[in-house]
Amino acid sequence: MNSVTIYTDGACTGNPGPGGYGAVIVNGRQRQELSGGFRLTTNNRMELTAAIEALKSLKSSSSVKLYSDSKYLVDAMTLGWVEQWKSNRWRNSSKQKALNSDLWKELLQQCSRHQVTFNWVQGHAGNRENERCDALSTAAARHKNLPPDKGYEETSKPVPKLF
Repeated sequence: MNSVTIYTDGACTGNPGPGGYGAVIVNGRQRQELSGGFRLTTNNRMELTAAIEALKSLKSSSSVKLYSDSKYLVDAMTLGWVEQWKSNRWRNSSKQKALNSDLWKELLQQCSRHQVTFNWVQGHAGNRENERCDALSTAAARHKNLPPDKGYEETSKPVPKLF
C-alpha cells in the first residue's frame, strides 16, 4: 500500500465570507499542492474541504497520515464525533442538525478508500508544510469570481416569513 503524507488548511476572510483551502501532498519524492475557494463559506467548511480534496486526488488506495491545525476536523475524526452524528441521523448530542453534514459524509466516503490517521499540528508555529497550506488557502480565498459553496449557501438561506 502506498504511503502518503498530507497537510491541509482552510481560511476564511470573515466567517462566513470568501474562503479557501490548501493542501500539500507528499508521496515519496513527489510533492503536489492543491487549492481552491468559494465566494461564501465558513472556515470549518474549508478545513473539511481541504482534507476531502486531498484524499480525492489520490489515484489509489493509500496509507495516509493527514495533518491539520483544525481541532474541529481532527477531534471529530479521532474522538468518534462523526460516527456519533452519523448514527444519530446527522444530529448532534443536542438533537440539532449536525453542521456540515454534507462534507462529513463526503470525508467519510474518501476515508473508506484509504487508511487515514488524523493528526493535529499547531497552526502558525513554524511547521513548513502547514505554513504553506495556510498561504495556499489564504491566497485562494482572495481570488476574484469564486464559485458558490452550494452546500453552505443552500442551507444558510434565511427562512422566509409567511406573515
